Amino acid sequence: MALQDSFDQLKSIDVNNLDFSNMGSWPGAVKAVMVVGLFLLILSAGYYWFITDKQAQLSRAESQEIKLRKSYEDKAQLAANLDALRIQKREMEEAFGALLRQLPSDTEVPGLLEDITRTAIDNDLQIESIDLQPEQRTEFYIELPMKIVVEGGYHKIGAFVSGAANLSRIVTLHDFMIEPLKGNLQQLRMEIVAKTYRYVEEPAQ
Repeated sequence: MALQDSFDQLKSIDVNNLDFSNMGSWPGAVKAVMVVGLFLLILSAGYYWFITDKQAQLSRAESQEIKLRKSYEDKAQLAANLDALRIQKREMEEAFGALLRQLPSDTEVPGLLEDITRTAIDNDLQIESIDLQPEQRTEFYIELPMKIVVEGGYHKIGAFVSGAANLSRIVTLHDFMIEPLKGNLQQLRMEIVAKTYRYVEEPAQ
């Protein structure tokens, strides 16, 4: 009944008759509405200034949590595979060392020339020339090119190329040029550049 009276009292109030300089004289129903309105206004402002900001912080924290969780999972996987990675690293170092041992030192280059010469002779080729070319330095190794000129039959030249590529030392073959000899089309003249490599040793500290 009191609630109905309050509604009736609100309906009968003319806002123009309210004295804003003396709010204490307002009817109780109006005061109650003002208190509720003020409470809702404070609540909305608090939500905007505090809750919204906290939600943004929470969202950033959740995003950071996802990144940290992914980082943790990646590191945990690496840690789980650490022993396997160490074994793989050791195997790679051994394989790399084996490859380095195939690279000739300065003192082994004459022996390599002898191997190439022997391969040519074993395949009945006539050696016109074997000339060392200037070294080409890169970041990790030095190229040692040599220009080889031989004469012989087609199959003999093919066997020589195969033999040179399969020497115990690393040798790569480049810049083929083959042409028939004048007056003897059964014989060919081949120019080829063979390259071997030497590891660049770091200077002693």
